[in-house]
Amino acid sequence: MFDHISIFTGNAHPTLARDIAKYLGGSVAPAFVGRFSDGEIRVKIEGNVRGKDVFVIQPTCSPVNENLMELLVLIDALNRASSSRITAVIPYFGYSRQDRKDQPRVPITAKLVANLLTSAGADRVLMLDLHAPQIQGFFDIPADHLYAVNTFVDYILSKHIASEDLVVVSPDVGGIKMARSYAKRLRAGLAIVDKRRNTPESVESEHLLGDVKGKTCIMVDDIIATGGSLMSAAAILKKFGAGDVYAAITHGVLTNDAVGKLEKSDIKELILTDSIPYRQEKQSSKLKIVSIAPLLAEAIKRIHEEKSISILFDV
Repeated sequence: MFDHISIFTGNAHPTLARDIAKYLGGSVAPAFVGRFSDGEIRVKIEGNVRGKDVFVIQPTCSPVNENLMELLVLIDALNRASSSRITAVIPYFGYSRQDRKDQPRVPITAKLVANLLTSAGADRVLMLDLHAPQIQGFFDIPADHLYAVNTFVDYILSKHIASEDLVVVSPDVGGIKMARSYAKRLRAGLAIVDKRRNTPESVESEHLLGDVKGKTCIMVDDIIATGGSLMSAAAILKKFGAGDVYAAITHGVLTNDAVGKLEKSDIKELILTDSIPYRQEKQSSKLKIVSIAPLLAEAIKRIHEEKSISILFDV
């Protein structure tokens, strides 16, 4: 396979790129991604990619501007080196939280980033658990959207909790569709926390829809940043008599001492994917990271072989 494809990465998450390449039976292609003395990004592709199917693996996580710019410059370099097709593999799609004009005079940054990727020369994008699924429609090139649900479900099933004792919880009304897909696969009940947001970083949760008394609860969401929303939702579940509370979150942004909050919270275990590298100084016994490298690797293989990737998240 590696006679016809090449996998590249910037500095955002080289470990994930290596894991994906290893799963596919190869290694990451050599490229220099550094800086000029004034801080400008400098890229050199150190090998022939003419006519190759190229995949650039780069989550646009913190520092988001640096990682996004590295991705754009890499794509431009590969495009000018005559690659046959360039797929931007973006496990975490930064700037996705501004996906519509919900207030006067605000940008739609998700659309802006989509335009930048297309202008840089990307022929296709592959993303994981977008903050808003409609972001796929912002692209004028093919956009594949993967879901981490089966990766999480496999881990949850390994705990051998009876399905009748499980309840999947959406921490807010907007996550009902995601929670329902987990509940369907786990054959579990469904509950919803009514979340009222005071500010973009402050949340007040007050009400619960569903029965959680004595049940093991699995809260599911796409992003955890400060952790305030999740911790308050866990407290509400405990208030209504829930048993153990777990949280399965795809993207662990983890800002503002979220790990410290986790240690003091009612959450028994926070399960994250490695879509974003874990670089926190604090470690936590409550934190578990599961790999999405096999999922992304299978998607890359299927894209290269012109096969459907929907089988990767169908029931």
